[in-house]
Amino acid sequence: MSAETKAFQPTPELTDLLVKSGSQHRETSLAATAEFAKALEQPLRQGVLSGNILDGIFEPIQLAQSATPEFPLDFLAPGTEKDFVAYTVPNHGYIPERHVEGDYVMVPTFDIGASIDYLLKYARDARWDVVGRAMEVLEASFVKKMNDDGWHTILAAGVDRNIVVYDSDATEGQFSKRLVSLLKTVMRRNGGGNSASNNRGLLTDLYVSPEAMEDIRNWGVDQVDEVTRREIYTAADGSVNRIFGVNLHDLDELGDGQEYQLFYENTLSATMPTGHATELVVGLDLRKRDSFIMPVREPVQIYEDDTLHRQKRAGFYGWAEQGFAVLDNRRVILGAV
Repeated sequence: MSAETKAFQPTPELTDLLVKSGSQHRETSLAATAEFAKALEQPLRQGVLSGNILDGIFEPIQLAQSATPEFPLDFLAPGTEKDFVAYTVPNHGYIPERHVEGDYVMVPTFDIGASIDYLLKYARDARWDVVGRAMEVLEASFVKKMNDDGWHTILAAGVDRNIVVYDSDATEGQFSKRLVSLLKTVMRRNGGGNSASNNRGLLTDLYVSPEAMEDIRNWGVDQVDEVTRREIYTAADGSVNRIFGVNLHDLDELGDGQEYQLFYENTLSATMPTGHATELVVGLDLRKRDSFIMPVREPVQIYEDDTLHRQKRAGFYGWAEQGFAVLDNRRVILGAV
């Protein structure tokens, strides 16, 4: 995050600390660097929690130090505990696993960390363009890890359902509005309950590749009328974001040969419908906020690295402890284009 962004505005106080942290005098440098680390901690926490592609999906739940990360299933839908299939990340670097224990789920938390350093002269000269970029890299290290763990958990939960919806009438690789309709119907049919149930499955958000999103601009008159086509053609990027009441989100990590599709195919050993589709799409039910959780045992903590001064460098390192879980995989539906 650069110096021009809201998280790291170069206030006079921060600039003064930055310049002092670049001092040749070791005690002055280390004391200022320690204060600078604490000043950066809160902006980094805010950036990590909001500046990622999990924003709006997982609910961060701050745990007390003595709290057990245990989440009962009976409060979700009493009497239907057996219908719930939960997924969690068991530890750092592990593949998400099916994890249901009787009437509750224990969500494991694990440590993640990152570090960054730069030459003292950049601090001494108040080079916020360099220091701000370093902070952006430090934040991105946490965000990248969180994105991957969260989305890997979602994909594993979706694969476990063994349902991949596709539009057999569409050209392979072509995102169609009929696919959205099919996903809505399948989510409803396989979400439990009946027509009068208050908490049954409903597709609210659909995550697709940028290529699938661009397919909308190529829809012909067989898909939409001419007036709608013109509105789509003249719309700016990001403004075409709803179909049949479903919110559309495009992710660079989705698409043929992209990171999350490769995880789906290679790590989870899942397959696409033969001869019908090449790209994965992910549908979620985000109405009740009762399934996608992120227990936080310890939020991001930032510290100064006082061993770098002899190399005329300043540095920071930090860590956090958190976990991810999908408590009910019926909130996830996978599709293909």
